Amino acid sequence: MKIKLKSNENGFNNTRRFLIDNKEEILKLWGKELKVNTNSNEKESIRKNGALLYELLLRSLGNNISEEDIKLLAYNVAKERADMNINIGCFIYNVNLERSMILKYINQSGLPLEEIIPTIEIINKQFDLFCYFAVTRYTELIDLKLQEKNLIISRSHNDRLAILGQMSSSFVHEFRNPLTSVIGFVKLLKNDNPDMPYLDIISKELEQLKFRITQFLHISKMNIVNESKFEMISMKSLIEEVADFLYPSIVDGNINISSRIDPEAIVFGDKNELKQVFLNILMNAIDAVRENKGERNITIHTDINKEIVSISIINNGPPISAETLKLIFEPFYTTKKLGTGIGLYVSKNIIENHNGKISCFSNNEKTMFQIKLPIYKDQEESIL
Repeated sequence: MKIKLKSNENGFNNTRRFLIDNKEEILKLWGKELKVNTNSNEKESIRKNGALLYELLLRSLGNNISEEDIKLLAYNVAKERADMNINIGCFIYNVNLERSMILKYINQSGLPLEEIIPTIEIINKQFDLFCYFAVTRYTELIDLKLQEKNLIISRSHNDRLAILGQMSSSFVHEFRNPLTSVIGFVKLLKNDNPDMPYLDIISKELEQLKFRITQFLHISKMNIVNESKFEMISMKSLIEEVADFLYPSIVDGNINISSRIDPEAIVFGDKNELKQVFLNILMNAIDAVRENKGERNITIHTDINKEIVSISIINNGPPISAETLKLIFEPFYTTKKLGTGIGLYVSKNIIENHNGKISCFSNNEKTMFQIKLPIYKDQEESIL
């Protein structure tokens, strides 16, 4: 049977008077059992807010309160806790502790049941509203803090990239011209002395140095693809060219490399940029399998699915941890002692600017980098 109050009772006078008379005792007992963090100012703040909430409950029993009053207090409490960086768990515990003590006292008051039951309903409603508003606002404020931190981190990355861009420009101008001259003179020496030993090795090492310098140049540029020269590219020819370039490292590392590349895997893009991507990934694969004591294997294969060509580069080196996989394409992140942390970041940008995707999967058996690029739609006409 549902108990209803008569309209002329104007609230809960007896219960309200009881709570007023026992206010100090209830709040004192509540204050002794509070859960607080290490912050010395927290307990006093909680007691103050608990007293304010108690006053709101008294006003609600006199029909002298609105939902906005509850919300205002809840928002103020949420801001205090967010500013003090205090866990919301203690807040929920302390609020429900105050609720429990108030209800315990009311149940032991000896007041008529027909007044106690609706009083408890009102108190529960106000506490529920207070918790809802406070937790919602606390969550919003913490999210805002996280967004601000992420913005600061993002700006820091951008600042570092800007500085790197300035350094790269100076770096390229200082080193590219003499490097180009050295590469040219090595080619002349090779033409005049085709049997001279070590010229091939010198030439390969100089090309790799040029490649590293170009990496820094790429990371300092915006809209790389817009500045690039696009053409029809056979992935088979491109990957074979990259593998040939890395042949000395492959032989030196005693690495078995096998490939299964579809001749029809043709894309539209900038050859030099895509070459840089596959150089990055294959060089990383070579470094990874060098750590193996047994067989060192690298496999490259392609699959064509409708309008997408997938290129998978698989090695049997040590697995990459789940945490590293989350960060592997971030700028400046590297697990190598002498790594720059820009190779995979540059590769990701290049592939995405070619409307493609790059991903990495790793377990105890293999590590696979997979690149997906749109297949060249007019390849049949171009071949004809």
